[in-house]
Amino acid sequence: MKNKLSANIALFMTALIWGLSFVAQRAGMEYVGPFTFNMVRSILGGLSLIPVILWVKISKPDTRGERRKHFQHINLARAGIACGVVLFLAMSIQQYAMQYVGAGKGGFITALYIIFVPILSVLLGDKLKKEVIISVILAFIGLYLLCYKAGTGFNIYDLFVLVSAFFYGVHIMVVDFYSRIVNPVKASCLQFFVLAILSLILVLLFETPSWNSIIACKVPILYAGILTCGIAYTLQIYGQKYTLPVLASLILCLESVFAVLGGVLILGEVLSLKEFIGCLFMISGVILANLNSDKSK
Repeated sequence: MKNKLSANIALFMTALIWGLSFVAQRAGMEYVGPFTFNMVRSILGGLSLIPVILWVKISKPDTRGERRKHFQHINLARAGIACGVVLFLAMSIQQYAMQYVGAGKGGFITALYIIFVPILSVLLGDKLKKEVIISVILAFIGLYLLCYKAGTGFNIYDLFVLVSAFFYGVHIMVVDFYSRIVNPVKASCLQFFVLAILSLILVLLFETPSWNSIIACKVPILYAGILTCGIAYTLQIYGQKYTLPVLASLILCLESVFAVLGGVLILGEVLSLKEFIGCLFMISGVILANLNSDKSK
């Protein structure tokens, strides 16, 4: 019970940090390109976890045998690479689109990754429940109200954020698979270095960053790097280790609410009545997609 409570608190803090990170991501685009932003934040996220790993290693004697250590190192490498590659796809697409999408809207569209979790579960053999079908309908009605504009249709960058939400859903599934067999802090650290290396490739291909621009972007990058990457993703892995994936998804869906609040209070963004109703449809779909599954488990 104690582990479950602390896991749920960890997931709530993850949602809060993630939600406000949309403000940092939006603000950061004023100074650097999206791939530079992701590369630097990932390096900071990975580096911020090394002292934690070293402290645990020093304070707790290692009693594992060589065979067990070798097996765990293989699983850790697999977890770091798998999580890092999927997270790279999700974050790269999202960060590129956030140059043109508001923090609040981006947060709500990204929250649809929680809709993709039960859909992906169906592909892995679970039955498709009617509640999931209804939740998908509600979510996409909300998406239409939030993103569709008369005369211009959908903004292509809103659709990019939706694609990134799919990969965040895949990331949830991959994390759930590995979180019970690897050290969460080490896995989180490794995934960010994998993400940084992959982001560096895109930086070299498409951007020409300067130290001055990175320094000017220090506040958004430090928030996105140390808090969003170093702390929040580690809290996510820890939280998912001790609670059900469905309950984790329900708590994490609060990210979209915090994104809107951050956009309004910090960036001065405003949602129209139509967009607000769209948000209500989307959050209803997200909750419905998970409640029934939680009862069944």
